[in-house]
This record gives sequence, structure tokens and C-alpha cells, in this order.
Amino acid sequence: MFLDKAKIKIQSGKGGNGIVAWRREKYVDKGGPAGGNGGKGGDVYITATEDLSTLMDFKFQSVFKAENGENGYIKTQHGKCGKDLYIKVPVGTIVKDSATGKIIADLNQDGHTILAAKGGRGGRGNACFATAQKRAPQFCEPGENGIERTLELELKLIADVGLLGMPNAGKSTLISVISSAKPKIADYPFTTLVPHLGVVKRDTGMSYVVADIPGLIEGASEGTGLGHEFLRHVERCRFLIHIVDLTKENPIENYKLINEELRKHSERLAQVYQIIALNKIDAVCENIKQKYYEEFKKLSDDVFMISAATHENIEPFMHFVSKKVDEIPKPVIEVEIEEDEGAFDNDDSSFSVYKVDKHTFVVEGGKIFRLANVTDGRNTEQLYRFQNILKSMGVFDALKEAGVKEGDIVKIGHLEFDYLF
Repeated sequence: MFLDKAKIKIQSGKGGNGIVAWRREKYVDKGGPAGGNGGKGGDVYITATEDLSTLMDFKFQSVFKAENGENGYIKTQHGKCGKDLYIKVPVGTIVKDSATGKIIADLNQDGHTILAAKGGRGGRGNACFATAQKRAPQFCEPGENGIERTLELELKLIADVGLLGMPNAGKSTLISVISSAKPKIADYPFTTLVPHLGVVKRDTGMSYVVADIPGLIEGASEGTGLGHEFLRHVERCRFLIHIVDLTKENPIENYKLINEELRKHSERLAQVYQIIALNKIDAVCENIKQKYYEEFKKLSDDVFMISAATHENIEPFMHFVSKKVDEIPKPVIEVEIEEDEGAFDNDDSSFSVYKVDKHTFVVEGGKIFRLANVTDGRNTEQLYRFQNILKSMGVFDALKEAGVKEGDIVKIGHLEFDYLF
């Protein structure tokens, strides 16, 4: 099964919490702080590989999470950092941020890798807060949350040559003849439901890739038929082979119709060099062959008469195609990449204040909740620091706007206190 679009959810690892701990060796006078730092959460990367040719793997797995960092330990031991996660995609994959619609990467080379979500920073243990004036800090820091985001993956096959033509023009037969690809072939319309790639080997040892694109019909660029879903796969080809079925009633009209669909899809694509292959010459008389050969020569200098079924004229035709592969460079497709701020957005300092009953208010928010979790309500020094952080973050101002009054109860995580002006 071929899949060229997918949506995935990724989450980088959360940073580990620092801890409050003390040295307790028998002969160390007054010990001192010994709380270790939490480890950094794992990053999420997306990397292109030639080992894949479809996004099929993401049909079965669409959620990816990097490893969290470990919490700090006693004796100033730091927690282990979370392992980074690498998500492999086929070469030619475009990555979009689902929330903004921005294109954040065009992975068009093997090994091309981007950072999609940075892991959360590990929190500091109390050993990091010791100073000459404050020798026994009673507080630590929580780790930062990881980044959660939804990404859209869109595959644009990278092939040297694209095969175009109406349904049943003989594209699948030709690619099965010139390469080892074995697409399904039948005598009914839309036999080819997905693009097929074939590798054409040459005597020199070099090879090139040919893409068999599902047949186009009139209106394909607006969504009719199957071809519109796959027109983007011919955008990166060096040139196109336009296969024309001579057994049809109006071969020239069919040829012009498909070129018009290319133009509607992309003006650049309409300008791409084409070789015209008049197929199924084994099924028409000599007069018909000669008639259409002369008419197509008026449209292009490079016209070949072939029969994919009987292999007639295939060898000289493919010799010419190989020559053009050497002459025509790969197109440089410039995709507008926007700065990906979402990969580094670990700032979860936002919070919300809401009233649960007449005299009770609740404060919620990622950073505030984690700070509350590592704050001991029995420790005056920790509570004093926690209150200073709340003040600097604007929590008290938000409480006033919500209508808090002196004596009301404020709840933050496991902490509960009376509000005093």
C-alpha cells in the first residue's frame, strides 16, 4: 500500500526534577546541600532516509514520544538525560506544522535531519542554589515540560523521469519492461491506483529512477479521477515521458488535454521538457502510425513510436532517454521554509485562575503546578521563594482581577493557603 500523506503527534521528553538533599557523612561538619539536578528530556528529530519510499509506517503508529529525563539524586548526583528520538521518513518528505500551516522542512536529501521538538530542561537541585550568604537552600527546581505538537507529512517522490498519459496508455507496461518494477496491469481504467517507482539500470553501471504516475483525465487538477492526488510527484523530475495510446479515438486531443491539466496544476510543470512516446504501434495499421507520427512531429522534435507490449523500438527509445537523463540536470525546487519556533517553545509559564465556589480560587498552569509539587508547605524558606515566583509571574494580579478577597482560599496543586493583602 502506498501512502503519501500522514499526520503525526510528537512529544519531546520532560526534564527531570531537581531534589532537595543534604550531605550526611559522619565526619563532615554541618553537611551542606547535596541535591542533584534533573536530566534533560529527549529531543525529537525527523530524518530522511532512502530506505523508505512511502509513509505507510505512520498508518500504524502516529504518536511519538521521546524519553523523559530522570530526577536528580542525593549526593549531588544528576539524573540521566532522556534518549533522543529519531523519526525516519522517505527522502522527498515535506514537514508542516499542523497548527500554523507553515512548512518547516523539505527533507530532499538522504540523511537530512531537523529538530522537531526540543526536550525540556532539567530542574536544578538545591546544591546549585548554595551561596556564601545562603548555605542551606531548602528548595529546588522542577524540570521543564516537553513540547507537544502535531505535524503533517507530505511525500513528493524524487524520480529522474515521470511517465504521464491517459488511463491504460501503457505506462505500467512500459515501466515493467524497462525496470524490475511489477505494477498491477489490466485492461480497465485506473489499473494504477498509486505511483510506482522503477530503477532503470544501464550498461555503465549507473542507474536512474522512473515514476509511473496514475492516469490523468480531464479535470484532474480540480480533483477528478486519481491523477490529481499524484501530480505533485512529477514536480521534481528532470523531464517527462508522455505516453500516447494510438488505439484511442483522438490521441492528439488526449495529449493536449493532459498538458492543459499540467498547466493548471503548475506553470513550471507545464514547461518541463517532454519526450512523446506513441505506444501500441503493434495494434494499429501502418497508415495510422505514419499519420500520427507526422502530426506529433509538428508538436515536438522528440517523438518515438514504440510498443511496450512487444518491446518494439524499446532499446533505441531507452538509449535516448538515458542520454537525456545525463544532459538535463535535476530541477531546483525552492520550497519556502519558515522559521520553526515551535521546536523550541518550552515556555509553559501561562496559567489560569478560576473560582470554584464563593470563597475558593484555583490556579492552574504547567510551570506553576510543577513548582508547587517541589515546594514543601511546612518549609518557610520554600514558601517564601514560591510566593516571590508567583508575584513575578503576575499570579497575584490575576487573582485580584478574578475578585479574590482577604481570607479567601487559594489552591495551587497540593498547596492551599489563605489570601492576605
